[in-house]
Amino acid sequence: MTDRHGRRGDPPPAPEPLPVPVADAHTHLYLQGAEASAALAAAAAVGVDRIVEVGCDVTSSRDAAALAAAHPAVLAAVAIHPNDAAELADLPAALAVIDELAALPRVRAVGETGLDYYRTGPDGRPDQQESFRAHVDIAKRHGKALMIHDRAAEPGSGAPSSHEDIFAILAEGAPETVIFHCFSGDAEMARRCAEHGWYASFAGNVTFRNAGALREAAAAMPTELILVETDAPYLTPMPYRGRPNAPYLVPLTVRALAEVQGLPVEQLCQALSDNANAAFGGW
Repeated sequence: MTDRHGRRGDPPPAPEPLPVPVADAHTHLYLQGAEASAALAAAAAVGVDRIVEVGCDVTSSRDAAALAAAHPAVLAAVAIHPNDAAELADLPAALAVIDELAALPRVRAVGETGLDYYRTGPDGRPDQQESFRAHVDIAKRHGKALMIHDRAAEPGSGAPSSHEDIFAILAEGAPETVIFHCFSGDAEMARRCAEHGWYASFAGNVTFRNAGALREAAAAMPTELILVETDAPYLTPMPYRGRPNAPYLVPLTVRALAEVQGLPVEQLCQALSDNANAAFGGW
């Protein structure tokens, strides 16, 4: 069985519930093929009692805002994805919609925005950077968290560093709350983020066998600046990599992070819960 995103196999079984409920800080229910109430109930049953639904274009951002308005367990993030920013015929019009949505009370983050040099080549990078700066401005004006997508080009490609370009744009004036979604840097980048008080949100790829550098980054990050996410339907944690992901699988990533951080699971869960409330202003 293959789903519409190329993942094979049936949905993984529910993991052991967490001792303290946590939030999935970044997910895309609209891509998961399940009814929202059912997905939220499945997550709550294993101790994932809150989510942030993330839009990537005008349509999904509107839908995220509507879902958050309808469900107390849901907050929304709205944005034009960096890869879309490089392709839109009328980026300013799309950004104007994001600006309007960011003013809504249940929209607590502007994102995912940032730079993606993996899928977008040199011709599209100026558009991505323009869009990122516009999203930074929107987040600052509305007092919302900035949720960053940061994906580097393939090693050896000769492309500039997306990490460094993002840091350079943030140095022009960052919002009070910054979240690096699906953190992809190394331990040194984690330390740089921590110096600014920026959050690193870790997804299921921190459990992958070849993700040693990412686990080192998670170990270097102060506990009070860590979030956990699925980025579902992508990045399903081990041992179910390649199968459909959803918020109910967050406990697998939480337990991996607890091991990396050297903390009891209950203690990390409480920290993750507190961190999500602080980053997003509570549910």
